[in-house]
Amino acid sequence: MRCVIARYPFDLTRTGVLASMKGVRPEFVTGASVTIGRRRYPVRQVGQVITRQDPRDFTAGEVVRAMTRLGFTCHDRPEDAPVSAGGPTVLRTASAPLGGTGPVAV
Repeated sequence: MRCVIARYPFDLTRTGVLASMKGVRPEFVTGASVTIGRRRYPVRQVGQVITRQDPRDFTAGEVVRAMTRLGFTCHDRPEDAPVSAGGPTVLRTASAPLGGTGPVAV
């Protein structure tokens, strides 16, 4: 499929993207991301790998649009940390084992 990223045309395929991202360790996700295989990559990292361009040359939206057209699942923001439904969280301090103040409820 022909996609334009940073004003340059690229002929991308789903299998080509999978092959390009194979063996690439995902960076920490802070914004938009795309699921490729069983891993979740930042879209800017994916764009850098498949286009071999500097991530400052293209926008995340261009890569999201291309990955969506190829059938990959894109996410707007990282998943939030799970929230506990229980009572107050108990934190242990370093001085607790040494006879200090003990656990602190938050």
